[in-house]
Amino acid sequence: MKIVTVLGARPQFIKAAAFSRAIKNYPNIKEVIVHTGQHYDVNMSNVFFDEMDIPTPKYQLHTGGNSHGAMTGQQLEKIEEILILEKPDMVLVYGDTNSTLAGALAAIKLHIPLAHVEAGLRSFNRRMPEEINRILTDQISSYLFVPSLGSKQNLLNEGIDANKIFVVGDIMYDVSLYYKEKMVKPTWFDNLKLKEFILCTIHRAENTDDAYKLKEIFEGLATSEKSIILPLHPRTLKKIKDYNLSIPSNIYVVDPIGYLEMVWLEVHCDLVVTDSGGVQKEAYFHNKQCVTLREETEWVELVEAGLNRLVGHEAKKIQEALVSVNFKDGNNNIYGAGDAAKKILDILEVYK
Repeated sequence: MKIVTVLGARPQFIKAAAFSRAIKNYPNIKEVIVHTGQHYDVNMSNVFFDEMDIPTPKYQLHTGGNSHGAMTGQQLEKIEEILILEKPDMVLVYGDTNSTLAGALAAIKLHIPLAHVEAGLRSFNRRMPEEINRILTDQISSYLFVPSLGSKQNLLNEGIDANKIFVVGDIMYDVSLYYKEKMVKPTWFDNLKLKEFILCTIHRAENTDDAYKLKEIFEGLATSEKSIILPLHPRTLKKIKDYNLSIPSNIYVVDPIGYLEMVWLEVHCDLVVTDSGGVQKEAYFHNKQCVTLREETEWVELVEAGLNRLVGHEAKKIQEALVSVNFKDGNNNIYGAGDAAKKILDILEVYK
């Protein structure tokens, strides 16, 4: 069986690496990787693919930098050309990017079965482009690989056939277990001379593109008694300068870091503060509490389990969360046992 996997962003490549490694044990399955180039990332060099043990994509489409509609349309056109050429038995997509939706639409219009990994996630905020991408991709998929029972229930509530839904756990847990053994301490960390620290990431447009929200977030973070390490993308740093905001003295701003360094910081920090969906889960996988700078999350299980607190952008709520971290402890295997890739491949291997 030939599978064409469509990817568009660095986090998707990291997730797909677990699947690609597992394929080595399935000689009857061949994978062709397509990189749409949705997110241009200077860290995605040949060194990145080598260090992360990720197969190099066969196709690179360079479709980033456009509006949502233009980007998705351009991706759809180019992916369709590849599918006609490759004639795969199945198309596989991850998550909720424009690349996910473009790959899904290209497959269904050519009557190629579609598999969606990380299906069933819902934030119930349809103003988020990612939410629309998730919903539409789930509706047209033949195989829906969900990370949790809650995700399965979301799909059942939307009238999707239960026979298409497979609870396999979260493939990011596979990833976390693998890369924890390869994590790397940032070269600059010892120079900070920190015994304790909070790890923070801020990147979502609803926070970074709003001067008031960003100001509130920094005011809340300024109340922390512990130092905060904040890897910051140059785009966000430019926004801070444009808004004439000052960064609190308890925050150490560092340049963007690689995934292996990020894992090290997640493992060694005392608390995670983030607006990233992926980092919320990684905090859980490394048994760390999380404060989320959003009003909603697709990872509702973590909130319901008392392992994650949603605070939005309000300084007071952030302060309250930082000074009273009294969440529940423990990893209850909410997202499986770290063998999602194998479970997915076992199901696809018997595909007819």
